[in-house]
Amino acid sequence: MTTLAISGLIRPLLEQQLPKDLDVRWFMSPEEAQDAVKGAEIGWFDMNDKDAMVATLRAATDLKWLNSIYAGLDFLPMDVLIERDITVTNGVGINAITIAEYVVMGMLNIAKGYRDVVRAQDRKEWLQDSPGKRELSGSKALLLGYGAIGKLVKPRLEAFDVEVTVVRRSGGDGVLGPDEWRGKLGEFDWVILAVPSTPETDGMIGADELATMKSDAVLVNIARGEVVDQPALVEALQSKTIGGGFLDVTTPEPLPEDHVLWTLDNAHISMHLSGRAQNKMFIRSATRFLDNLARYQRGEPLSPIFDPKLGY
Repeated sequence: MTTLAISGLIRPLLEQQLPKDLDVRWFMSPEEAQDAVKGAEIGWFDMNDKDAMVATLRAATDLKWLNSIYAGLDFLPMDVLIERDITVTNGVGINAITIAEYVVMGMLNIAKGYRDVVRAQDRKEWLQDSPGKRELSGSKALLLGYGAIGKLVKPRLEAFDVEVTVVRRSGGDGVLGPDEWRGKLGEFDWVILAVPSTPETDGMIGADELATMKSDAVLVNIARGEVVDQPALVEALQSKTIGGGFLDVTTPEPLPEDHVLWTLDNAHISMHLSGRAQNKMFIRSATRFLDNLARYQRGEPLSPIFDPKLGY
């Protein structure tokens, strides 16, 4: 009998739909998780405590398939996944719709100065003019990363008549390769980061890249905080060498209360909420898991696959 170790938080969405010929071990704490995964072939043990997830993975010595709602699993020990030849399915695409919508929202918010409109409402002040006068129409966006999120960002921006240029590792017709985009940074009004967190993307936007951007360009980061050299970004925002930043992610998270980013009017911090701005995340994850479970029992390939050798 196949043994599954699964977080009890997802139990209401799964229990009645799981095949009866499974040994299912539900757990509610990190301690229970480490006990539940002993001898388990399949594991789904997402937790807010990443260290606890790592400890649980190390305890799961018989694991063959690890499922996760997280798209980015860079915090897990890749060597363990590789050495044990564990198949990993992640949450890529689960939050893509709402994150893509967040990108559009953030860009419109900055373009129209809408944060100042909300503040004026809080003051009960009737503004006589718009605090933001930019239009998305006719602007140019550089989109770094064309995975599940990037593929949804592009058509949404094109619906606003934004000219979108895509950067892909593999290159291709109509896109820029990894060695081409830096020389063209100064052409874009928006630079959108939707890349996975890997050693290759760590600090890919630094002082040199920020200095190359247009003085009114806006950096939109819905990837990971580590993708940007944050001290260099703070300096660029303070000196206004770029127009602003819409930052769904920062380093660290949560951002400390005394961090200078909170004080900058041209920094818009959305506290890594983009993927949470929905009510379908767990439903989508449960549906995908059940579909993959049926595939697993039939000996068919699972999807989407996280490759620990690549880190995404």
